[in-house]
Amino acid sequence: MVIEIVGYVASGLLVLSITQKSILRLRLIGIIAASTFLVYSLAIGAYPIAIVNVIVASIHAWYLRTLITRKDEIFRVLHVDAESRYLLDFLEYYRNEIQGHFQPEFVYQPSPDQLTAFILRDMVPAGLFIGDHHDDGSFEVKLDFVIPQYRDFKLAEWLYSEESGIAEETNSR
Repeated sequence: MVIEIVGYVASGLLVLSITQKSILRLRLIGIIAASTFLVYSLAIGAYPIAIVNVIVASIHAWYLRTLITRKDEIFRVLHVDAESRYLLDFLEYYRNEIQGHFQPEFVYQPSPDQLTAFILRDMVPAGLFIGDHHDDGSFEVKLDFVIPQYRDFKLAEWLYSEESGIAEETNSR
């Protein structure tokens, strides 16, 4: 009975892995699923299935390593006007995802003291950062959104580092 439960858990993990929008989560859950299937296949003596899952786990691990260790990426902050056509199209395209999953309270309302910038990853708009400067010197982040293909935390790691310069921009007017 325990072996059968391991098989069901492995199957569930496999299904869960392919539903992930984040490549990082897909790879992590994929490795766990393949490893669980490996245990299950060895327990029932299904050696061809065990071999396939060793290969699958290795492929996930290789891509995960590549994803995590890639150092040659270029990140940039690209400031845009509050009425930029691309900005408005971007917000409309991702509206359901932003309001349905990440920041339901977000409504885009341009203001004179607003910082609006795309975060580029290898010159591709991978994220959008919007915030307001307040008279008391504080800064309120209104939107920090990353498109699904780039949700591996590298953008956030860079954006909130000194290298991006965003902290200085949020502290100055």
